[in-house]
Amino acid sequence: MARGDGIHRTSARNARMKDTDIDNAQAHNEREKSSYVNQDIVPERTPYNVHFKTPTAGYMEMFEQMRSDSVISTRGLKADAEKFGELIFDVNSAYFFNHGGYEFAKQFYTDAYKAAIKIVGGEQYILSAVMHADERNRAMSDALGQDVYHYHLHVVYIPVVEKQILRSKRCKDKSLVGTVKETIQQVSMSKKWASKPALDENSEPILSAKGKPVLKKSYSVLQDDFFRYMRDAGYDDVERGERGSSEEHLTVTQFKVQQEQARLESIEGKIDKKKQTLEKYNEKIQEQKGVVASFYEIDSIGKKTISGNISMTPKDAQFLKDLAKEGVASRGQIGNLMNRVETLMRDASVWKRKYEKLQEQTKDFMTALKRAPRKVKEFLQFILHAEPEKSEQSRSRDIPRRKSHGMEL
Repeated sequence: MARGDGIHRTSARNARMKDTDIDNAQAHNEREKSSYVNQDIVPERTPYNVHFKTPTAGYMEMFEQMRSDSVISTRGLKADAEKFGELIFDVNSAYFFNHGGYEFAKQFYTDAYKAAIKIVGGEQYILSAVMHADERNRAMSDALGQDVYHYHLHVVYIPVVEKQILRSKRCKDKSLVGTVKETIQQVSMSKKWASKPALDENSEPILSAKGKPVLKKSYSVLQDDFFRYMRDAGYDDVERGERGSSEEHLTVTQFKVQQEQARLESIEGKIDKKKQTLEKYNEKIQEQKGVVASFYEIDSIGKKTISGNISMTPKDAQFLKDLAKEGVASRGQIGNLMNRVETLMRDASVWKRKYEKLQEQTKDFMTALKRAPRKVKEFLQFILHAEPEKSEQSRSRDIPRRKSHGMEL
């Protein structure tokens, strides 16, 4: 994000996703939606988006195929585990605008994609990589009187770590116990992004005052790696995003707004899917009505016997049974779908109100940030570094924290 100081800083984020998140990520990245909550997306610009790796199928389908082909392993993985990751690489819009815009952005993110391959551990684990060129930077566009676009890169991948499977004591050949049986690529978000020891300029571990190793958060490692790769690629006019600066706090409110936008898009996407499913069932019923028979034809089935009973051929009897089963099944499915659609519509209404409330609550902050970014930054720095105020009641209830085994940056 631009801070108004003329310095262009790299930004790299890693989003962790479960099975329930991946469809919405795909719909956003691949521009599969008919409409978006984010009003800055310009559909006419979507053809300018650039795929550095185009998905061969849906994200989930590709994952299942890789598992089937033993490219990856989900052995021991929980059903609700975070199986997918998304790297989002970014530099402020002014950087690309000052370097000519679209063509420069394409070259920059071509090199950024090469960095992503190294960070992920191989291109085979990347499902999709696309540069978005269709999101308009409203603030810059309004200020300059011309359209300025926010170029950024989405890389969806599967987090894997190499794992050796050793032969157990049950191995018939006891001389092989403890030796490597096979090496797999284990899907594991936590192990892929585990904290690492911080090193000094001599590559020696940094220790705290108590002699404990200082740990470096995976987010910080990702920022370091991306910045280093881009510098090595020849982009000498970018700087690393600052560690622990107020810039991170300045973007928190905007991030929350974006999160609410994404949540609302997800709910609306689910509603659209349920409506489409409902429409398919209705179409199926209409087809069945046309193909099966008219009311007259159904009424004419069977012959009345002397005893007053109705006799019919086995074929007609089976036909009526099948028709009745289909009717009952369709009626139940339609009822369930209508209930789910109503529930999702209520959820969407709730989240929309929350989103609008959040926008209203942050309106003054966003206006101040746009008009006087430096003063807002200085104010936040003062507040963030000031000693927190405590009430008498909270002081009396303070409990010493448990000692940790390491520190994190």
